[in-house]
Amino acid sequence: MTEFVWLNDRLQPAEQASIPVKDRGFTLGDGLFETLNLQGGAPQDVPAHFDRLATGAAVLRLPLPFNAAGMGEILAKTAAANGLTDGGLRLTLTRGSGPRGLLPPRPTNPTVLITAFATAPAQGVRAIIARIIAHDEASPLCRLKTLNYLPNILARLEAQERGAEEAILLNRAGRVAGATIGNLLVRAGALWLTPPLSDGALPGIRRAKLLAAGLAKEAPISEDTLQKATSLCVSNVLALRPILALDGTALEPAFPSGS
Repeated sequence: MTEFVWLNDRLQPAEQASIPVKDRGFTLGDGLFETLNLQGGAPQDVPAHFDRLATGAAVLRLPLPFNAAGMGEILAKTAAANGLTDGGLRLTLTRGSGPRGLLPPRPTNPTVLITAFATAPAQGVRAIIARIIAHDEASPLCRLKTLNYLPNILARLEAQERGAEEAILLNRAGRVAGATIGNLLVRAGALWLTPPLSDGALPGIRRAKLLAAGLAKEAPISEDTLQKATSLCVSNVLALRPILALDGTALEPAFPSGS
């Protein structure tokens, strides 16, 4: 079956789609992305994803070429073109092409790319506490889904080298910030805790739902609390993944009740 993508203003076969070599998303990582859950052919939580994208775009001074309704429409068209009813969608937004140099071109002509993909059932993972890199909780970028994921990539490489599939990132103050592919949930006694945004946590869509439902509580999490936790899980819009072991110590697979 032919894979279709949405590129800028239309659907086209993925093998025919092309992005200019001077696109700043490629040359400088100058852009943002959102990953959405797809259920019954409908992209989930589009307004929340749009709001987060718009917040990031405002920080980067990057114009959005659509509103929330328009974003939902092109996401749904991409899913339908691929015959996909359940799975995931990724929307990538870059500043578009520009000359050499750091300052953005004027006017800016953003690039929009949407891809659709199938998902597999979530499985538990073994995790480590990353030691080669720390999360900079003071940076405004730590709360955005930018195209620069090098800190997460380095942490995942460390995890792989240490026989694990996931890494937990501490911030520069030594407190928990999150995992490489989502927010971290830590069971401490009867409570499920998740780091506050001020400690470098990403404002995750599922995280917000868990907090609103009272299934998790926002609180700073020290490395000592992390290591004493009986259960941990990683949260993103596609899945909740239990952490089966942390630095080689087995944990009880569990999720917040009702999630």
